[in-house]
Amino acid sequence: EVQSPLTSISGYALVLKQADLSEYERSRYLDIIITEAKRMSKMSDSLLKLSLLESQSKQLRLVTLSLDEQIRRIIVALQPQWSARDIHFELDLQTVKVTADHDLLNQVWTNILRNSIKFSEDAGVINVSIKQDIKNVTILISDTGIGIHLDDQKRIFERFFKADRSHSRKYDGSGMGLAIVKQIVSLHQGDIRVKSEPGQGTTFIVTLPITTPTD
Repeated sequence: EVQSPLTSISGYALVLKQADLSEYERSRYLDIIITEAKRMSKMSDSLLKLSLLESQSKQLRLVTLSLDEQIRRIIVALQPQWSARDIHFELDLQTVKVTADHDLLNQVWTNILRNSIKFSEDAGVINVSIKQDIKNVTILISDTGIGIHLDDQKRIFERFFKADRSHSRKYDGSGMGLAIVKQIVSLHQGDIRVKSEPGQGTTFIVTLPITTPTD
């Protein structure tokens, strides 16, 4: 995963040394180098974040927050991504307050929702619901996208793993977003599962304690 952008940058940098390139070709190759460099920067940031989470050196900053409001805000923030493709949201968000790390939970919903948007077909539908019992809250995020094969579901939360390998060029990504989600949910002593069938969409099920234990 790290070698791929490095190979592209090195290859196109060597091509740029040729004297017979047109201005169009030179500009195009420079754009590719810039894109790959940005990809490496994002990957580096994700690796650092994941390493901190896995080492458990990341201390939770617990606050009381409205989970439904948090998710609504993230959906609004992501509107340019889903509205451009005529994707619609159907929400069933019970009003719930939880004690959790606000910024880390933001990352959870952002990563899952971006994933759902990315793998949804144009004019698709994403359903988000929140249910609460005495001790826990369950969040379901479902899309009408391409789905995930059963064998891939077992590895979907591993770092660098991309379930949709046959479409890797169309659906770009570092393969670390869901690994980060898994670690954050675990730090909150919660659980995350995935249900999916190829061509039938995917549902992520996140269960969190209403109050995250501090020990």
